[in-house]
Amino acid sequence: MTTIPRLLEPQDLQSLIADNHPLVLVDLCNQALYNQKHVPGAVHLPGNALVAGTAPVPGAHPGVEQLNKVVNHLGIDDSKHVVLYDDEGGGWAGRLAWSLDLLGLTHWSYLNGGIVPWIKEGFTTEAEANQPQSISTNTASEFINPHALISTQQIMASLDSDNFAVWDARSPGEYSGAMVRAARAGHIPGAINLEWTELMDQQRNLRIRDNAQQILDSLGLGREQTIATHCQSHHRSSFTYMVARILGYEKISGYDGSWAEWGNREDTPIELGHQ
Repeated sequence: MTTIPRLLEPQDLQSLIADNHPLVLVDLCNQALYNQKHVPGAVHLPGNALVAGTAPVPGAHPGVEQLNKVVNHLGIDDSKHVVLYDDEGGGWAGRLAWSLDLLGLTHWSYLNGGIVPWIKEGFTTEAEANQPQSISTNTASEFINPHALISTQQIMASLDSDNFAVWDARSPGEYSGAMVRAARAGHIPGAINLEWTELMDQQRNLRIRDNAQQILDSLGLGREQTIATHCQSHHRSSFTYMVARILGYEKISGYDGSWAEWGNREDTPIELGHQ
C-alpha cells in the first residue's frame, strides 16, 4: 500500500482523487451539508453511529460488534486507506479515527480542517449521495488494539506514575469546576487542561495549528508520556486523540467514559481550581 500521510491538505487529497487512488472517503458532516456539497466520492456517516448513546455514559464506544457493522457498511478493511473529515474542526473525524484504531484499521488520514477549507478554498464538491461498497470481512469479537482505550480503573491506578498524564480537552470552566456538567465538578487530579479548540487555527480554516507539537511539549504532554485524553463524552477528546496520533504519539488512549463517568461516580478523586 502506498504510504499516505496522516494529515492531508486539500490539494493532496485532490491529487489522490485525480489519480484514482483507492480511497474510502468518509464525510462526518451534518447531513444537510452533505446533501448540499461534499468531497467527490465521499460517503456519509452520522457521528452517532460511533457512540453508545445510552445513560449513564452516552459517549462510550458502542461495542466491537457495532463498530464492525459500521466499518463493514463503509467498506473499510485493512487493505483500504480511509480519509476522514467533518465540518466542525475534527471532533467526529477524530471519533472515527479512534474507532478505527481500536479495530486495528490504522490506514487513515485526516483532511486538515475538514470540509471548511475544502469549500472556502474552492475545491470541487458534489451534491449527489454516494453509496458505500459494503463488505462483511470485519468479524473480530474483541478490539485488536485495546490500548487505544482506557478505563476509569486504569486511570486511577496510573495517577501516581511520573510518566502518566491526563489531557483534559474541556473548557477551563469545566476543568476548574465553575461549570458543572455532572454530579461533581472539577478535574482528574494532575490533569493538564488544553481545550480542543486551542489546537485549531481559526485563521487557516480550522486546520491543526502548525505549532501543535510545541504547545503540547510546553504543557508537559510530550511524546514520551503515556497519555489519556478525555472531555465530557469523548467527542472533543477524540479530536485531541487524533492530533496526537497525527503527531506520531504511540502511547495515547481515549477515555470514552470521560467526565460523564468520572464526575458521576462517588469513588473517583477530584480536584478543583485551575492548574
